[in-house]
Amino acid sequence: MGWEWYESFGLLMSGIILLMMLGMPVALAFFAINLVGVWIFMGGAVGIDQFVTNATSSVTSFALVPVPLFLLMGELFFHTGLAMRVFDALDRGLGNMRGRLSYLTVGGGTLFATLSGSSMANTAMLGASLMPDMLSRGYKPKMILGPIVATGGLAMIIPPSTLAVLLGSLGRIDVGALLIAGLLPGLMLALLYILVIRVQVALDPEAAPGEIEKSAPWSEILRGIAIDVLPMGLVIFCVIGLILLGWATPTEAAAFGAMSVVLLAALKRCLTREAILKSLRGTVAVSVMMLMIILGSTTFSQILAFSGASNGMIRWATGYEIDPYLMLASMILVLIVLGMFMDQLSIMMLTLPIFIPLVNALGFDPVWFGVIMLLALELSLATPPFGLLLFVMIGVAPPGTTIGQVALAVLPYLACSVLLIVLMTLEPGIALWLPERLLN
Repeated sequence: MGWEWYESFGLLMSGIILLMMLGMPVALAFFAINLVGVWIFMGGAVGIDQFVTNATSSVTSFALVPVPLFLLMGELFFHTGLAMRVFDALDRGLGNMRGRLSYLTVGGGTLFATLSGSSMANTAMLGASLMPDMLSRGYKPKMILGPIVATGGLAMIIPPSTLAVLLGSLGRIDVGALLIAGLLPGLMLALLYILVIRVQVALDPEAAPGEIEKSAPWSEILRGIAIDVLPMGLVIFCVIGLILLGWATPTEAAAFGAMSVVLLAALKRCLTREAILKSLRGTVAVSVMMLMIILGSTTFSQILAFSGASNGMIRWATGYEIDPYLMLASMILVLIVLGMFMDQLSIMMLTLPIFIPLVNALGFDPVWFGVIMLLALELSLATPPFGLLLFVMIGVAPPGTTIGQVALAVLPYLACSVLLIVLMTLEPGIALWLPERLLN
């Protein structure tokens, strides 16, 4: 029998959501619905053969190579101890100021976002290293939980972002342009976070007590920066600089970035066998999980197209006199709502097959939309009740810390993300200026 587009769309989407709600792993949920979809819409056994062919090609794309390389770079950065060396040097450099550790969270976390590419690793590291000291000094929860969770999410936007690579690869968006486009909005978001901390300290000075120890001597500060911070410029140059200069593709830059971390760790004599093994295990585990979800999701988007669901939905969405920006707001709202219940990779895999054709039909710049989508996903990371970073924070926080406390503390920082999305909608150049100047 013939299927209307909304019938096939409803069958496929409701099936995926139902299986996820029942607790089935995301990759298996996609596979199960894909098998049903190819059997119904692609001719039974013949469709299964095509399903296998499409699935193989989806994970053998050269554009996905940066993903495990960026993951390896971040894992090595944390397990070799280079992260803590940088953190200690920045701590000495900030001196004696009220709320110093909150500012250090944003400053250090922004730098780590540039060096790791993993929001969860960034948040866990900041929480485990800073929270005990902040609690012992009498910082109020809002000055601890809020900056850590918010800054942890910056790794999703500031390059190298593994999610940006996946978004570019699967959405057929220029990966290099998308990585560079996230740099300026990410730095703007970090500055907004610093402004939030400054306002909170001004309104409630007791929320972040003044430091009691003396500032480190200038010789010690300069020595720490020269030995532990400046060498990290090599990693940043390999990851971002080589792309900006047009000397390397994102894949090559990811390889150079991982190699530079290995070189620095070896020079500082912290490249141990244990650190290498832990880094490789973490990289393989996360990479396999991502590739399995990509494999299922790519085939899912092809079934949507083959069944007529994608084209029918686009005709329906563009057939009414709806303002394109109202449609954009609806897409952002969908991302935020899904973020309350699902992880970001699953959200991206579920929505990209629907959103990318819509974006092209509405005439939006795909790179600009990609950054908007990353911001919305970053926002949803800390959205209750099930934002992933909320649970990461609970995992490293003292016993008795509740999701409500974390969510309340991060609320002003979520407002910063919303403000930046509005600013980028009013002025797309915030995202597009760097790629247009450097890649054209």
